[in-house]
Amino acid sequence: MAGKTNGRQRGHAPVKCEHVTAFIDVGQKLLYHAVAAWEADFTGYVISYGTYPDQPISYFTSRDVDRTLRRVHHGMGVEGAIYAGLEALTGELLAKEWPRDDGAVMRIGRCLIDQGWQTDVVQQFCRQSEHAAVLMPARGHGITASHKPISEYGRHRGDNIDHHWWIPSVRRKRALRHVEMDTNYWKSFVHERLPTAIGDPGCLSIFGRKAVRHRLFAEHLTAEYRVRTEGRGRTVDACKLPAHRPDNHWGDCVVGCAVAASMQGAERIGAAVQTGGKEKKQLKLSELQRTEH
Repeated sequence: MAGKTNGRQRGHAPVKCEHVTAFIDVGQKLLYHAVAAWEADFTGYVISYGTYPDQPISYFTSRDVDRTLRRVHHGMGVEGAIYAGLEALTGELLAKEWPRDDGAVMRIGRCLIDQGWQTDVVQQFCRQSEHAAVLMPARGHGITASHKPISEYGRHRGDNIDHHWWIPSVRRKRALRHVEMDTNYWKSFVHERLPTAIGDPGCLSIFGRKAVRHRLFAEHLTAEYRVRTEGRGRTVDACKLPAHRPDNHWGDCVVGCAVAASMQGAERIGAAVQTGGKEKKQLKLSELQRTEH
């Protein structure tokens, strides 16, 4: 994966890209983040990634870092430092322009923030942020073959059920809308793109030219292994961390970027999207015009 560099400048997107998405993984010491540009068929380009705060070394683990959120934001508790970090990081990412090869300027259309560990802080931040229209809390669920898939969830008024993700109605749970995603599906989806050759549809590649600079990032993306599970007439790969629990935060970030791209309209090659148990066929313009007539 580290060797799948595309020679592109950091922060720049190819001309065919229609969406730019971001994901922030919240930890006690660091905020990991990734930004990806996507073509309509889910060919993806990681155009930026990093941590907040930035680290002075290129190879580290989240357990061993010295420059932490609370070191940067003096006098704050864990929750306050996370909130301040989210404010600083989203202010940087969402105000930034991401140029495309044809001269067009793109901005992040959807930024998801992991709320699994600090739900209240993340929801409060997304509600109060000046970028609230672009931000949304996210939570992952490891749905195995023995569990009901999201496409079979009962629909309630206000629910938005789509391709292995859903946005529950605010009447049912919290006052702020958030997205729930099937992490086993989306991790397998991303892993399938890692060996796809550059130039083939559906490939996932990284900016730059030197593989050594992406060593740590690649280790995060490949930290988990897959175990095949069967049940309810389905076969599902469940993703698991090895016993020594290596960091996988940037892997989660890229997965979140893919979910955000699906929310923005990107679609898997040759696949109909499941919406409330029914297939949503992608129509051509000529078909839409005939339907209107």
